[in-house]
Amino acid sequence: MTTLYRTDDFTRQRIHARASELGMQLSDQEQWEFLQRIDTLDLQAAPGSGKTSLVGLKLLILAEHWASTTRGVCVLSHTNTAKDEIVAQVSDSPYGARLQRYPHFIGTIQSFTSTFLALPHLRGMRRQIQIVDNDAYADQAKRTLASDQRFSTLKAQLGRLHNGDDLVADAEFSFESGQLTIRSSRKLPFGLETKSGEQFTKLKNHLARQGIFRYADMFALAELHLFRRPTLGRAVAHRFPFVLIDEMQDTSAQQQKLLDQVFGDPSTVVQRVGDVNQQIFAEGTTIPSSFPRSDSLELPVSRRFGSTIAELASSLTVHRSQHIRGVGPAGTIAVLLYDETSVTHVIPAFERIAAEVIPHPLLQECPPRVLASRLRPGTSKAFPQSLACYAPGFAANIPGDQRASLLITARVARAQWRSGASRTAVDLLWEAVRAATKSATNEALPTLRSLSRETKTPGARIRALLLDILTDPNDDEISWDGLMNRLTGLLAELSKAGPVRLTLGEVAHYVAPSVSSSMAVVGERGDAAVETVRSDLGSIHSAKGETHTATLILECLNRSGKNHDVHEVLRLLATNGDLESATSTVREIAQLVFVGATRPTQLLAFAVHRDRGSPYLDFFASNDWLVHDLALQSDSAGAGTVKNDWRD
Repeated sequence: MTTLYRTDDFTRQRIHARASELGMQLSDQEQWEFLQRIDTLDLQAAPGSGKTSLVGLKLLILAEHWASTTRGVCVLSHTNTAKDEIVAQVSDSPYGARLQRYPHFIGTIQSFTSTFLALPHLRGMRRQIQIVDNDAYADQAKRTLASDQRFSTLKAQLGRLHNGDDLVADAEFSFESGQLTIRSSRKLPFGLETKSGEQFTKLKNHLARQGIFRYADMFALAELHLFRRPTLGRAVAHRFPFVLIDEMQDTSAQQQKLLDQVFGDPSTVVQRVGDVNQQIFAEGTTIPSSFPRSDSLELPVSRRFGSTIAELASSLTVHRSQHIRGVGPAGTIAVLLYDETSVTHVIPAFERIAAEVIPHPLLQECPPRVLASRLRPGTSKAFPQSLACYAPGFAANIPGDQRASLLITARVARAQWRSGASRTAVDLLWEAVRAATKSATNEALPTLRSLSRETKTPGARIRALLLDILTDPNDDEISWDGLMNRLTGLLAELSKAGPVRLTLGEVAHYVAPSVSSSMAVVGERGDAAVETVRSDLGSIHSAKGETHTATLILECLNRSGKNHDVHEVLRLLATNGDLESATSTVREIAQLVFVGATRPTQLLAFAVHRDRGSPYLDFFASNDWLVHDLALQSDSAGAGTVKNDWRD
């Protein structure tokens, strides 16, 4: 590594100069230690600790003094959102621009695997990739099973099963014992040597020849290529002597196994950063080298929130106990108690509390967020089950439902756009448009990156329209219909159908927001009217990595159908419960709530049924949490009066 940069590039003086240019304050020894280390290490970073900024600063220093023109820095992340954040950190600097060109690489683990391992294998077989996407693969697999007579025996066999076609939709390659095998999400009801089994294998290979794959297929093909070309891994490792992996906690066992195969040699510096306590996306079991190592560095200081929220968050660190020190704004924690008759008042009450404790300009810039572990109700009779129980109109507006799915996806994308994940927002919106067009016309539109940027071309005008959709409120029917009319016209120009106008149908319908209108006057603060700003609704998973001014976590039924998540967490906190001795169900719940509870800077609120929350009123009071019992409010006041009932 000494030939790639000088060790004196990482002196405090050089680092301080670069940090000052970026407006960063390096006040903690842990920050300096991470920035100056140039050997293999793990960094366990608390939420809001400024991890992304530190990663960006370190990369800029590396890029500024990087000497080699053929060997580079490899920066990997689990999601496109995390990758976009890194690119945003470095893109404004001429040194950072170098990292986006050869010989360097910034991308997801998925794109790295495809680019350097799976694609070369397919090219060697004279095959090309058309689609790598689980949903698109599932759609094509089911369509082929239904219409292609070559798979009639398999179709008849699966037709006897509940959701039998899911077996072909979920079929993926796996590398085992030196060869590719095919597996699905559950055990096959037939042997591979039977006629149905032969057609099952034939269908998978048929889609592969068409270039249609699932995400996991790329890892299996990569492992096969590494097995057949023993020197390939060493060649890739030589190309990238310095590897930085962000959001490492979400890396699956399959992904980590592959990375270890390529970058496992001690001559390669691998620095992994993340927060294991936010491990809500990783799949598979942990393996011995899983993140973080016992000798990892720690960033325990959060600048996102103050000591109140930090103390609560520290009690929910499931995987690795960490005392988070909050040095951000002084925060407020609130509990909203409700019953069956007042459940729909929860979100409006939260919005009023946010308006009371947070300056209005901050709320306008970053609206409150309402999060839930479940979006759709299930078949259980328990109450409540999901976000839709609090906002009854929400069930029809969830991405993935057919009616108005484009509008709902646009609202989700707008939230990502506001949080700074612009690339992710545009990609999400365009993929929704592609899916809608595919459903309506059976025609596959080009990827976003394939659209022309030339002025006045359909591609350039579609790019401009996507920007308009992302910046339009999308909550006015006339405005939305106008956007959809423009979209259908441009899609017709782009498609092979020529001037014929497309009909996107229900997916492009308008549906009013399920939450109260924004900017509604709801009360008084002194002599001034208090205005609320409508919340953005979504899942806890979707909010990972975000920062909010105010966050409400709604109590929902967990996956077992036996526990309500917020109640379990409040009971754990109120009874000084020990996470290490808690059941796996409670630990899983606490892990998810931890992610939601570490999003806000100013206000963290929980909604819990009053029958389940009332036993802990003394605990709430002793910690100076605000408590609002919506069930006790009079009909005349409705949800408009907020009371601290335990104080009255």
